[in-house]
Amino acid sequence: MSATLPPSSTPSSGLAPEATAGSAVDARGGGSLWREAYLRLRRNPAAIAGAVIVALFILVALLAPILAPHGGEDLPGREYITPTHIPGFGEIDGFPLGLDRFGGDVLSKLIWGAQASLLIGIVSTALGLAGGMLLGLLAGGFGGWVDSVIMRVVDVLLSVPNLLLAVSIAAVLGQGSAAVMIAIGASQVPIFARLLRSSMLSQRGADYVLAARTLGLSPGRITVNHLLPNSIGPVIVQATLTLATAVIDAAALSFLGLGGGRPETAEWGRMLTYAQNELAVAPQLAFLPGICIAITALGFTLLGEALRESLDPKTRSV
Repeated sequence: MSATLPPSSTPSSGLAPEATAGSAVDARGGGSLWREAYLRLRRNPAAIAGAVIVALFILVALLAPILAPHGGEDLPGREYITPTHIPGFGEIDGFPLGLDRFGGDVLSKLIWGAQASLLIGIVSTALGLAGGMLLGLLAGGFGGWVDSVIMRVVDVLLSVPNLLLAVSIAAVLGQGSAAVMIAIGASQVPIFARLLRSSMLSQRGADYVLAARTLGLSPGRITVNHLLPNSIGPVIVQATLTLATAVIDAAALSFLGLGGGRPETAEWGRMLTYAQNELAVAPQLAFLPGICIAITALGFTLLGEALRESLDPKTRSV
């Protein structure tokens, strides 16, 4: 039995460069799949809007020490707080968005809160992505009883609502940012595992896999060097979408009191927690962090959906 390899393959590599995810050539002979996806993203208004929102969010988070007038836990306006009044927008010079119940500058806390939310979102998603890819790689690569055992565990985890699973894990681990990151990441593992496993199974009958088997490559090398790179695209898209969910889940866990930290610590979910008792006096204390959470989640969602559409063969122009 012989296999016909693409013209650009070389005896030393054993597999055509076109077989890798980063250099897959489309049917029209154009650039790579990822380059074409990038070009389509540039023409997508939703992608541009999402990218701008995400870029601003990241920029504010990284430049928080420069942009914020005060520290995240500083209370520069304590003397202005009374039991019946909390200064609001522009009531006091130097505090354009007013103060919170503790005397902290709301503008500074929103800026520092972006940094905290970004850290939790990225770390938790990275943990979920790493764990999910490991399980998905084992299930999709080995198959058989390994696949059955892993998928049954994944099915059990998927039967529990994502946020409820995160709350349960955080309650067991205890309060604190680390517990929140681990809880959110663990709740995302089954999503990434099932997605990668499904993507790998759909690629197992591809021509480049058959060619690699014909050349005598080991199953492990085929899985790691060829199946995984060609199956990881949907997982990357899902990770982008999951960042939006992670930001919301982090705020939810902090709102439920599982985020730990001091009451005056700058974090959007914690700000919502301590604003619920002040709605009659200072409703802006709840509206402002809520708007920040919603806009940030919208940015990641728009960017993720646009990326998914740009990589979906059904939506690509012929």
